[in-house]
Amino acid sequence: MNDRFEGAVVLISGGARGMGAEHARGLVAEGARVVIGDVLETAGEELAAELGDKHCLYVPLDVTDERQWQTAVARAEDAFGPLTGLVNNAGIVHTGPIETLDEADYRRVIDVDQVGVFLGMKAALPSLRRAGGGSIVNISSVAGIIAFPGILGYVAAKWAVRGMTKAAAQEFAPHGIRVNSVHPGVIETDMTSASAQSGQAVLHQPIARAGRPQEITGMVLYLLSDESSFATGSEFVIDGGFVSQ
Repeated sequence: MNDRFEGAVVLISGGARGMGAEHARGLVAEGARVVIGDVLETAGEELAAELGDKHCLYVPLDVTDERQWQTAVARAEDAFGPLTGLVNNAGIVHTGPIETLDEADYRRVIDVDQVGVFLGMKAALPSLRRAGGGSIVNISSVAGIIAFPGILGYVAAKWAVRGMTKAAAQEFAPHGIRVNSVHPGVIETDMTSASAQSGQAVLHQPIARAGRPQEITGMVLYLLSDESSFATGSEFVIDGGFVSQ
């Protein structure tokens, strides 16, 4: 463990598994105290136990519920002190053509992937102010840079996250709070490894492989750290060159 993030307190939504869990591991390894917010109670508690209660806390968090966000921030402060960082990582996707897309499924994706980011930034802002400033990292996607068929809600939400990030960066700058978005391409997860479409997509990008979760974590930690002190309101694409085609 090193002290790159000594004194840092970071809340990660959707932090119980996948890329969120890798972000938690990376932060704890570098000295941060991390709060994992997720609806996956068993996975969240197991990860918190793995990382140790001196460094990590699991809290139940449905990102579409404003009260749960407020409770998560309060518990983070009670355990570790004011937040210095927030990673809005929670997200879902629903596939299918527009013609047969159910309104409820569309709205559910918007609620989690877009409204959840809004509620997270809103809830974290007072705590970040109390810390004297900090950094927010909103996880978008290459689907927030270009569009794909069959995932309308996801594309809509991820484009929105990109714009919300820029607006929040302007609002929060006077408080010493930076806000940036990260746009991963195809990353090795349980979801993408089972998708033939994802496998075909990476064959034509300049770096012809899927990304590793740790490669996204590297960027997230950079944006949470003082090393990125002049970066705000920007999008950081990590996609093996996919959108350069």
